[in-house]
Amino acid sequence: MRRSADLPIALPTKYELGVNLKTAKTLGLTIQPSILLQADTVIE
Repeated sequence: MRRSADLPIALPTKYELGVNLKTAKTLGLTIQPSILLQADTVIE
């Protein structure tokens, strides 16, 4: 039986940021323009 410390792990190589503006507006949230510039996907 393998110990959990012996199991290989994989770390993410890239994180993706998506922003749903319609949902944010429904929730009454304001998304900063700097966040929108960094987003990989913006749903309007």
